[in-house]
Amino acid sequence: MPRVADHDARQGQITDAVQRLVVRHGLTAVTVARTAAEAGMSVGLVQHYFTAKDEMLLATFTRVNARFTARVDELVNRGEGEDRTIADMLRQALAELVPLDDVRRAEFLVRLAFADQAAHNARLATVQRETLVGIRSRVAQAISNGTACGEVAQGTDAADQALRVVAFTEGLALHAHIDPDGTPKPAILTALDEQLGRVFTGTCRRARPGR
Repeated sequence: MPRVADHDARQGQITDAVQRLVVRHGLTAVTVARTAAEAGMSVGLVQHYFTAKDEMLLATFTRVNARFTARVDELVNRGEGEDRTIADMLRQALAELVPLDDVRRAEFLVRLAFADQAAHNARLATVQRETLVGIRSRVAQAISNGTACGEVAQGTDAADQALRVVAFTEGLALHAHIDPDGTPKPAILTALDEQLGRVFTGTCRRARPGR
């Protein structure tokens, strides 16, 4: 167990270093040598865990997604415990994709850099596509759950609406990144509420509206 824990900690130390480099200088700044210096370890130790730059990028992207997923799971668990509406929980979850604070801003920059690199790398493109499909799938499941409890009209195409909702959210995220002063948090959350309000038109008797 200690060896596994140490292995995970070392990998986390390296991927955190990659993320910091991407945030400060962009993806072109990420090399094994610079990552080692940023992580405070030797090049040989970094290469022990990651033999190539692509592997470091994949691990970093995976770690970013894991953090996002963990936060969403926590929001959903808390929301269910408080009898929140599915629309309210989904709004909170989607907001985690938008760069509204330092944590989400750093993660967004990693995703943006990853997207650029994936345009020329089939392996990274596959991971990017699987990640996007996974997010849309979770949103579609939330919409299906909303149909079951009365928040969403019967006959609604969950996959189609999930595509629209996720695309809308990603557009908001890009605007928040390019023009943060012109896209303040209240405006973003209102926009998300209005978009979800087109899908979640009903009321679930078991839920209390978010505050």
